[in-house]
Amino acid sequence: MHNFIFRNPVELIFGKGQISKLSEKIAPGTKVMMTFGGGSIFKNGIYDQVKAALKGVEVIEFGGIEANPDYSTLMKAVEICKKEKVDMLLAVGGGSIIDGTKFIAAGTKYEGDPWEFMLDSSITSEAIPFGTVLTLPATASEMNCGAVISRRETNEKFAFHNPNCFPQFSILDPTAIYSLPKRQISNGIVDTYAHTLEQYLTTDIDTKVMDRFAEGLLRTLVEIAPDLLKDERSYDVCANFMITATMGLNGFIAMGVDEDWATHMIGHELTALHGLDHGVTLAIVHPGVMRVMKEEKRAKLLKYAERVWDIKEGTEDERIEAAVVKTEEFYRSVGMKIKLSEHNIGEETINTIVKRFRDRKWNVGEHGIVTPEKTEMILRSVL
Repeated sequence: MHNFIFRNPVELIFGKGQISKLSEKIAPGTKVMMTFGGGSIFKNGIYDQVKAALKGVEVIEFGGIEANPDYSTLMKAVEICKKEKVDMLLAVGGGSIIDGTKFIAAGTKYEGDPWEFMLDSSITSEAIPFGTVLTLPATASEMNCGAVISRRETNEKFAFHNPNCFPQFSILDPTAIYSLPKRQISNGIVDTYAHTLEQYLTTDIDTKVMDRFAEGLLRTLVEIAPDLLKDERSYDVCANFMITATMGLNGFIAMGVDEDWATHMIGHELTALHGLDHGVTLAIVHPGVMRVMKEEKRAKLLKYAERVWDIKEGTEDERIEAAVVKTEEFYRSVGMKIKLSEHNIGEETINTIVKRFRDRKWNVGEHGIVTPEKTEMILRSVL
């Protein structure tokens, strides 16, 4: 196990009816920018609950933040925050809204063009405080300091991490999941599963606690997925999904381990170039990473096969392949198309992504083991 320093200051407020707690977290007279997306919060009652809890608070509403939030949209919010001298932000939505709000929070305090800290991970900025009301479990952005931002004018998508961008608090009410469409649920399941694998399927360095924690999250997702995709979802199923997604990327299972993230880095390019949902890209790429990087990940793949999928028979290679097939079947079972060709994506896109990785001198994955050449092999394996 590697040395590590762990810090997570986010206050989680979890459960039915907890949106009312906003009145205790934001003082009257505070000037708040409330950020949200396409308007689903007006249909499911979340907006009304938030506004009722913010009585006495000056609220500036900023809607229209996209899935895969766009730089140009967020910069409009940054300008408003500066002009209106906003005291605090409140993100009401899923991971994209929260990611975008982190960018706004940091961008408002940054003197230059905020895209600079997207391109240079060594740049951090102060940020105005913010809280979140989560409506879609997936990214765990409600309990971490990272964000992923798109710039559609250049077909780019990058991540940033800023220790000043932890939410002050996050309210998680599982009833918000009741009305979500199956597509969003499917994306959330795959995103959470892939987050967990990115921190688990790496080197085997005797991190027993984190390994068992990760395996528990993976098995939980497999167990609850069928019930989550039903037309009617129980409170307990939604609650278990919501906390699983949060725990998948809040730093707990990353303590002392090597992390991968090659699947995400490759997947971001598919979103930037073709607009695919983030979860869809992960379902495509991850099986390819498992197969192409089999030797480097052998020990963990064997644990994954046995502990998550109960695969104990056959040679090592047979057990690993069976685990990859199980993973593909799981992704398909939640409605994912897992081949590039199923999305009409082919050689041109592969060549573009590989060229970008070479031009950026990107060796990704744990310890940089996924070279541009390996990236090409991974993408060709999922054609």
